[in-house]
Amino acid sequence: LAVNALDVDINGTPILRGIGLDINSGEIIGLIGRNGAGKTTLLRIMSGVYRPTEGSVTLGNNRPVTEMRSILGVVPESTGLYSKLTAWENIRYHSRLHGIDDQLAWNRTYRFARLLDIEDSLHRYTEGFSRGMKQKTALLRSLAHGPQILLLDEPTGGLDVTSARTVRSLVQKLRDEGGTVIYSTHHLAEAQQVCDRIIIVHNGVIQADGTPEELMTLTNSQT
Repeated sequence: LAVNALDVDINGTPILRGIGLDINSGEIIGLIGRNGAGKTTLLRIMSGVYRPTEGSVTLGNNRPVTEMRSILGVVPESTGLYSKLTAWENIRYHSRLHGIDDQLAWNRTYRFARLLDIEDSLHRYTEGFSRGMKQKTALLRSLAHGPQILLLDEPTGGLDVTSARTVRSLVQKLRDEGGTVIYSTHHLAEAQQVCDRIIIVHNGVIQADGTPEELMTLTNSQT
């Protein structure tokens, strides 16, 4: 995934400026920044929901990401689940939009649901779910069609400590199986636990890009 000289203006206000980065397969990339730094906007650009004012987002074959949405899995900060459907019905609806056979989607969903300790709730209506349960369901929904690239916006928001640890373990498992994950959070400590590389965004500009160890060295040298 390549982000090339990206500028984004929304209603005349500059949100991102001069964003450029290359993301390799099999990496967990952390996007770090305060609320309003531009992280969510960058994820929306990567997913094809927004179009940049200038620049482009392309995949390894130089095709625009908007032509390759089928290989993307997206977990937005707002889960957007249908409350009158069960967890599995939400997931199945999404997988059918991608043309995935129900049995294949179920097998994949159940495998990851067991890792997230939510398998007993797949046939419950999401209307009564806690925020954490909704977050887990949204994560399962994003994985049902077997994406190569996963875009996560605050994936552990609303989760208790144990569930957050489980989600981070699942993300690392996906990386170990060859997947690529872009992981947005405003917690640097969380990114250091799970990410191979961290990109710090401030006021719409990349301020730092490196491994957790490199950023720690840089931070220490500036104190």
